Amino acid sequence: MIKTYKVRLEPNKEQEQKMWQSAGTARWAYNWTLNTQQENRQNGGKFIQDGDLRKSLTELKKTEEFNWLNNYSNNVTKQAVKDACHAYKSFFNGRNKFPKFKSRKKSKPSFYQDTAKIKFSESHVRLEKIGWVRMSETNRIPQGKYFNPRVTHDGLHWFISVGIEIEQPILDKSTTEPIGIDLGIKELAIVSTGEVVKNINKTKEVRRLTKKLKRLQRQASRQYEKLKKQGGESRCEKTSNLLKLEKEILKIHQRLKNIRTNHIHQSTSKLVKNKPEYIVIEDLNVSGMVKNKHLARAIQEQKLYEFRRQLIYKCQWYGVRLIIADRFYPSSKICSQCGQIKRDLKLSDRVYYCDCGLRVDRDLNASINLREYGKLAS
Repeated sequence: MIKTYKVRLEPNKEQEQKMWQSAGTARWAYNWTLNTQQENRQNGGKFIQDGDLRKSLTELKKTEEFNWLNNYSNNVTKQAVKDACHAYKSFFNGRNKFPKFKSRKKSKPSFYQDTAKIKFSESHVRLEKIGWVRMSETNRIPQGKYFNPRVTHDGLHWFISVGIEIEQPILDKSTTEPIGIDLGIKELAIVSTGEVVKNINKTKEVRRLTKKLKRLQRQASRQYEKLKKQGGESRCEKTSNLLKLEKEILKIHQRLKNIRTNHIHQSTSKLVKNKPEYIVIEDLNVSGMVKNKHLARAIQEQKLYEFRRQLIYKCQWYGVRLIIADRFYPSSKICSQCGQIKRDLKLSDRVYYCDCGLRVDRDLNASINLREYGKLAS
């Protein structure tokens, strides 16, 4: 069983400069590989294996023009070549979209570290050709067999993420009643037991941060317009105050993201640790839901896909069976008491009324139907 750990790094100025250079080297190697594959395909050639491209890159390092590549870890460029080849091959296998060239401004800076050379102590991590870098948490990453160590930058801070092979815990086979979970916008989730997982975006702290974010964004927009009038769009150089404003905006974005993600972690852990017999959730078409311009922002802020992603791997950890209901299963339209389907149910109907006399909250009715769906799928 592989568990991933992610810890913030606290490099000094010299180490941070080397990290930026390593990330730039990885980006260059990725783009070089992608460009080589495209030119070869246009000339009628077949897919070039990553091993052959790495040999070509080794020969390229011997030239005077690309001698600077020898200043950085060989594993940085080697893994970047592998990543580009994997992305290129995945497109032709129908698994992903066509890979794009990485941009210095838009792409997330990251680079790879060799599993055999990376070392962890209680408070530091040793990165190849960078040295021992301090971590913000002590005793966070245990010793073990490491997988895919990556150093990334999120716009504010550097992080190290690594997978570690751990033993599968011995699970208690006792279980509780199965549950169905209906995800929504008004509340994050309604459980068939009647439990409600609140919408964190309605809390006072999130509302305060959202209001502050809008105010700062308006300030930044006014400064952008002022700079364009002064020097034109082609010569729009940012002032120190504008750079400070952008950093403050980024900090608020990160704070909001952390609050929402932490809320989902707490909610999913609580649901799974109760050890239900099984959990049933809907297969929501989130990408289609956000096309509704009136609900798009509310749906994105709820992080519905992140809720499902966390629930999947936590169910695997605790040995709980997770059932994904069919996307077209009418969980909201079925009466949980008599089974009658109400075809004319509208999204604005928040209370479900049935001819059999049932009067129940629409989302609670859906979660009960999802729980019963699990019995049919068993």
